[in-house]
Amino acid sequence: MKKTTLVVGASLNPTRYSNIAIKRLIDRNINTKAIGLRKGNIHTVTVETEKILFEGIDTVTLYLNPKRQEEYYNYILELSPRRVIFNPGTENFEFIKLLKEKGVESEIACTLVLLSTNQY
Repeated sequence: MKKTTLVVGASLNPTRYSNIAIKRLIDRNINTKAIGLRKGNIHTVTVETEKILFEGIDTVTLYLNPKRQEEYYNYILELSPRRVIFNPGTENFEFIKLLKEKGVESEIACTLVLLSTNQY
């Protein structure tokens, strides 16, 4: 099964980093799902507004500030991803601790940099 990335905090605005990240993930042929405030499409990816229990999520990449992440704690833990990437401005040590307790890797990094340097 192909590894899947879930972008949480996806924006339909093409100038937002989450939008750019989705396009770069698609360009790298990485199966991508997205959740945001508004339903719509970014190329072939449908941005959902509901917390859908997607199967096979390997990586969750966050584009929400720590306060807004709180409502996603249980949802993300229920997905059982291998890792969660905290992009700049999303660092959340409370959530990192919860992830570690559940055996989920966390990384404070920039998805765009990881992709551009082949470290994703």
